[in-house]
Amino acid sequence: MDWILITEQALNGLQFGLMLFLLAAGLTLVFGIMDMINLAHGSLYMVGAYLAAATAAATGSFALAVIAAIAGTAILGMALEVTLLRRLYARDHLSQVLATFALILMLNEGVRILWGDQPLMLNTPAALSGPVELLPGLFYPAYRLLIIGVGLAVALLMWALVTRTRAGMWVRAGASNRQMATAMGIDIRKLFTAVFGLGAALCALAGALLGPLLAVQVGMGESILILAFVVIVVGGIGSVRGALVGSLLVGLVDTASRTLLPAALRQLASPEVASNLGPALASILIYVLMAAILFWKPRGLFPSHG
Repeated sequence: MDWILITEQALNGLQFGLMLFLLAAGLTLVFGIMDMINLAHGSLYMVGAYLAAATAAATGSFALAVIAAIAGTAILGMALEVTLLRRLYARDHLSQVLATFALILMLNEGVRILWGDQPLMLNTPAALSGPVELLPGLFYPAYRLLIIGVGLAVALLMWALVTRTRAGMWVRAGASNRQMATAMGIDIRKLFTAVFGLGAALCALAGALLGPLLAVQVGMGESILILAFVVIVVGGIGSVRGALVGSLLVGLVDTASRTLLPAALRQLASPEVASNLGPALASILIYVLMAAILFWKPRGLFPSHG
């Protein structure tokens, strides 16, 4: 394993972690402020990817596809919050899980009705289809560098929004004490709708950017939703900073283990054993990481309050 392979995998882990952050940031805000478990969060990621693929096929513009995905998914998310999810805030978590699981099934079938069972193609922009030489001998795809740049920019904007603006103050007040925030004159209903729309927009951005790298298909949000929940548990529920740190940890560990662990096992065992054991160990490593962190800090690395 030379330094080029290690650097490439570190960049891949950074890129994957930043995309996880786009999902986890909205999820942790919804969970931390509204105290609501939304299993349909991953379905909004899927809707964003489908809107991007359909718009790109119709217009030929990747930029328009990303904008359409963000706008359309944000509107859908706010509409779901106003018409359905708002009625679940006063219910227990079991009711929220059952209702949002039903929403997953409905959104999956709706996507299947509109676009069919076959995956859609979302091509990488032609200007970003080639590699960039970062260091002598180190070439890295330009599109993945764009994803890293967008992820870092969104993380910075989220930090500024939550910590440096009046809206962020309202969000933090609502997360700490909803009743007191209402008594101080904050319109919690509108705040919840705006937060849910922001979370849906971040999901759509992740889906549109990952569409050229992954298959745009029905059910694509369920697997990544599990990782998003791991991220917010590791980072601390309700903490945007925790979501960022947890996303980077999970992204780097997942990417490094899937690539480097089988190669390391080949030094200790036969190629057949390494090829079978490596992926199995890699698939559980992030859950081992989560268990270790929760054993050390039961409320996550950066709990939002307390």
